[in-house]
Amino acid sequence: MPGWLSKVVDQIPNRVEKMERVPLSQHPIWEVGRCACQPFGKFPVWGRREGKICIFLTGLVWLYLGSPLWSQSSWVDVWAPAESLTAQQQEELYKQLQKQAEYWERQAAVVKTVVKLVRPTVVHIEAEPGIPTSPPRPGAQRVEEAGSGVIVQIQGKFYVLTNRHVIKGSGIGGIKISLADGRRIFPTRMWDDPESDVAVLAVDAPGLVAARLGKSKEVEIGDFVLAVGSPFGLSHSVTFGIISAKGRRDLELGHAEVVFQDFLQTDAAINPGNSGGPLINLRGEVIGINTAIASNSGGNEGIGFAIPIDMFMFVASQLIQKGKVERAFLGVHLDSRFGPAMAAEVGLPRPIGARVSGVTAQSPAAAAGVQIGDIILQFDGQLVEDAGHLINLVATTPVGKKVPLVLFRDRKTLTLEVMLANRAQFLSAQ
Repeated sequence: MPGWLSKVVDQIPNRVEKMERVPLSQHPIWEVGRCACQPFGKFPVWGRREGKICIFLTGLVWLYLGSPLWSQSSWVDVWAPAESLTAQQQEELYKQLQKQAEYWERQAAVVKTVVKLVRPTVVHIEAEPGIPTSPPRPGAQRVEEAGSGVIVQIQGKFYVLTNRHVIKGSGIGGIKISLADGRRIFPTRMWDDPESDVAVLAVDAPGLVAARLGKSKEVEIGDFVLAVGSPFGLSHSVTFGIISAKGRRDLELGHAEVVFQDFLQTDAAINPGNSGGPLINLRGEVIGINTAIASNSGGNEGIGFAIPIDMFMFVASQLIQKGKVERAFLGVHLDSRFGPAMAAEVGLPRPIGARVSGVTAQSPAAAAGVQIGDIILQFDGQLVEDAGHLINLVATTPVGKKVPLVLFRDRKTLTLEVMLANRAQFLSAQ
């Protein structure tokens, strides 16, 4: 410490003894230096001039003691105005930034590669409804539904997967498919299933590129995903987000006929026109087909829904092979009131599984010995989350398959084996 500063510091105790003891809150400098904390008691203070000298000297002491640390830190650089940078400093900062950016560019390269793989497989779909029942008004234009789709290959043939509501009411001749390379083609055949909002279009053209399918049962909340489609007619737009929830059921989609719901939820931006487009994981695999959004405005608000690809392909494969969907039938009525209170009453720690409120006569459940009041905890080795989950598990299981049921009855678990029947047979008998 310099000699002159040392002398000044040594004199501080002598000056303190001569200070008048007054409440700090009444001193003039209190109005300048007050903080959020309220002081208690009386503190020795100086007059206005001595106070300024004290503050100045204290600053000098801290500046001297802290100068070795400050000289090694970047605080001076942070607070220095941009215009004070020399050409050499600016060049050095650019070099630092380049090294820092390389890390993020390596992460972004994954997304770029996925986009290169997926974009050629995504199509834009325009569907013109059939002849209207009433003549159009003068000057009115025909309304076309617009959406998206993704090309896949099944047993050596190419198909476009999309939503039924995208092509609803249109014939083969009214559906135009625009490829990524600008070509426009028409489907040769089409199938759809109202209960799942699934549609499949058979296509035949040279140079088609098919997407790779993933497994939606392996998807976890938090996984990064990309949504590709034609929002507002802007074809091949790509958005990025995560899987924000799974197993969304009982949604009001505006399509009353959609019975089977087990949606993946994502915050990747989905807007009108994205319907039918693929939801992609970071491996470039299709894990879902974008279907709907939850929105008060009609546009993206961060909540979109996609049909899991496992469920979609179960329906699509049957449509292609059989021309219709055969769904399994268990034969139980489920209690929608089953909740925490009822679970605690029967001895379960929480409401899990599906409670049986009725059993259809001569059904697979009746033949296996399922009773009213039973709670189905597992179906074919999978934990049952709720009634809606059980309905989807049964509906996506092949007809005629034998599956184990784990039940909770009289505060004990038991396992039964049931052979699933064809749902259509029981519906026609009602």
